[in-house]
Amino acid sequence: MQSRNLSPGLQALEAWFGGRGYDTHRHDVYGISLTDAGLQVFDYRGARRVSTPGQIVVLHPDEAHDGRAGTPDGFGYRIVYVAPAHVAEAVRALCGRPCSLPFAREPVIRNTTLAEAVVDAFRDVPEPLAVDGVVLRVAEALLDIDRSCGGARPIRLDRTALLRARALLDAETERVVRSSELEAATGLTRYELARQFRAAFGTSPYRYSLLRRLDRARAEMRRRHPLADVALLAGFADQPHLSRMFKSAFGITPARYSALWRTPRREGRRQ
Repeated sequence: MQSRNLSPGLQALEAWFGGRGYDTHRHDVYGISLTDAGLQVFDYRGARRVSTPGQIVVLHPDEAHDGRAGTPDGFGYRIVYVAPAHVAEAVRALCGRPCSLPFAREPVIRNTTLAEAVVDAFRDVPEPLAVDGVVLRVAEALLDIDRSCGGARPIRLDRTALLRARALLDAETERVVRSSELEAATGLTRYELARQFRAAFGTSPYRYSLLRRLDRARAEMRRRHPLADVALLAGFADQPHLSRMFKSAFGITPARYSALWRTPRREGRRQ
């Protein structure tokens, strides 16, 4: 079993169980899990439930449940625990008003948005803007499942605020930008900003910031700085962290990029 705290009120856990996983208990948070392997069987709200690989389990706060393997081979899953306060804040940003916490009447479903949120929670080093994106995805999906709040309102863009956010991310390419900084600069909540930013610029604030930092890293590589120094200059934890993010974004490692940049150009060769 492996657990990681992404931020206050947001935790991710990966586990494998054979036989009985855990006895009846309850959490005061949402539990959004993705079954990775085997059959996950549990009792919830008076019925026996079964989740197969690729399915999502949505556990509402304070609902009793247990967990066990449905076959002798055991089962594996990844789960994200989200504090109701985070979901409520994101739902308010989406709906434009306070709403009751969304409830999934069917606890076992297939839902691409929730699956992506779980997967994103396990990506590399959790940064504040990335964590905001996980919470927003969870809230968006839960609102689609439970329409009692009327669903998300149409997006209205605050152009001035969005340009301020983009300018801040363009300027701060040597460090991780925190959600509170964008809130202070724009006057929008982190979830309002994340939703509007994607609508206006086609990507999330986290992804935009990451790519600007990777642009900074490429520029430093062209100046022939050592990769360990490049990582720190572009706000990454260390060289391996830079390498993972660089390859994910561009398809080659920083070392390979540096080598290609230093290779003398041949006459007539396309660049």
